[in-house]
Amino acid sequence: MENGEEQSDPRSDVRKLNRLRWSTLSLESEEVEDFRRRLKYFFMNPCEKHKARGRKPWKLMLQILKIAIITFQLVSFGLSNEMMVTFKDDNLMIFRHLFLKGYNDHQLGKYALYKKADVNEHIYYIINQYINLPNLTAGNLAHEMVGGKYTPLSVCQELCRNSSIDPENETFDIDPHIEKDCFSVYPMQSFDGSGLSTYVNFSLNFKRLLSVSVYLALKSINLQTMHHHELPDCYNFHIKILFDNRAHSGKIMVNVENDVSIYECRDWNVEGTSGRNDYLLLSFSSVVILSCLTSVILCVRSIINGIRLQFEFSAFSLTFYNKTVSWSDRLEFVNGWYILIIVSDMLTIAGSALKIGIQTKYLTNYDVCSILLGTATMLVWVGVICYLGFFQKYNILILTLRAAFPNVIRFCCCVAVMYLGYCFCGWIVLGPYHDKFRTLDKVTECLFSLINGDDMYATFLKMRSKSYMVWLFSRLYLYSFISIFIYMVLSLFIALITDTYETIKHHQQDKVQVSLLQAFVAAHRDQPDPGICQIKSDETSCCIPPCYCLG
Repeated sequence: MENGEEQSDPRSDVRKLNRLRWSTLSLESEEVEDFRRRLKYFFMNPCEKHKARGRKPWKLMLQILKIAIITFQLVSFGLSNEMMVTFKDDNLMIFRHLFLKGYNDHQLGKYALYKKADVNEHIYYIINQYINLPNLTAGNLAHEMVGGKYTPLSVCQELCRNSSIDPENETFDIDPHIEKDCFSVYPMQSFDGSGLSTYVNFSLNFKRLLSVSVYLALKSINLQTMHHHELPDCYNFHIKILFDNRAHSGKIMVNVENDVSIYECRDWNVEGTSGRNDYLLLSFSSVVILSCLTSVILCVRSIINGIRLQFEFSAFSLTFYNKTVSWSDRLEFVNGWYILIIVSDMLTIAGSALKIGIQTKYLTNYDVCSILLGTATMLVWVGVICYLGFFQKYNILILTLRAAFPNVIRFCCCVAVMYLGYCFCGWIVLGPYHDKFRTLDKVTECLFSLINGDDMYATFLKMRSKSYMVWLFSRLYLYSFISIFIYMVLSLFIALITDTYETIKHHQQDKVQVSLLQAFVAAHRDQPDPGICQIKSDETSCCIPPCYCLG
């Protein structure tokens, strides 16, 4: 000893320094393992989480329940929609038989007139049929009344302001500005066919005539819904009968258009019922909306947690390994199935709200409601694939679809360029000679059918009687299209998916870790006690034994 101080031992200082280093490494190792446990738990499916924690998979149970109730709601709405559509279609057919003289269901092509006298006769016929409708129809059609007065039938013709045509001398003088001339007929009037000029100042000038439109409104009640325990609806039919002469070819096309509005009947009484029978359906739709809102909240929360964990992993990787996380690893934290569920839930909520409006007769947008509910149900059932992914043999197919999707999109974009080229070429060259190439949309449908092997011989056959040059071009066009798109494009498309499948299968068999995230999670050291979950201060930290890792 010197100056009352002990002389320090160098070996003791080394031992203290080593203990401090091991303590620091132990703390770092424990922090790494704790974070690895959190990641492993995050990427588990609900069944694995249930085995690890013993918690009920409420989110999974909610999704399964939602599939059942959404499907039931769709079936219920589909039956009501089917009755509505059938009633509309039946009435449209009734209107054609009532107001088109000589109409039959089996006539080929569209209804057309070719003589001036036929046009005048048909207008007289429509007016008389409208006036005598209550005595003619076998249904419950009636004239529309507004404010205690019948709405009239209106006949309007559209004419060019001036038109002087002389085919013999090959001269013409036309003022294309359109004028409109109309007159109205009430149900109490009568016409004997002696000519419209006898009753009104109205005549048809066929050289100037562009079109004649007949407007009329009728009412009816759909009683067939009673047989399905639903209250009948009242219908307003706003009918337009168009005589189209815009082509001035001598062929006047006649078409019947029907615009329908549906509303609740004013005073109804069905024996044996009390109050509304659709309260249960309204309550059920409310339950569907509530379950979808709950599902949206849970899925949004899971996505937010995944994004937070993704930022933690990025900072963790940069701090401990000095590595930047790739975007493919970042996207692993955003579950695409949750996004699909959120989209389907929002569509279901909108469709269910619209369905409630339809059932209470405040709204009549059946088409919009059908699109919303149909798309939502389709996405819900597509989401079932997510649950099949819990099983390894099904999961390989899902992984193949997900891995091949980006390449398939790029491949389709390249193919679409060639496809559009063939569409434009076929439309402009073969359109004048072939019905299937007459319009651009028909060309796309025809070529897509050819790719799938439909109507090949019929497409070739219709070009045989054309000019030699067109016939030769059609052969080169069709042979080259079939050779490229069936023998090459489809083969490459199948090979692209097959190659992705083989790659995924090889990685699963050899347990190849293809990313930093997968390698990090796979390095988790399982605890020796296989039945205990050690919960840390963080709620999501859990030790998962190897027997619980099913995927």
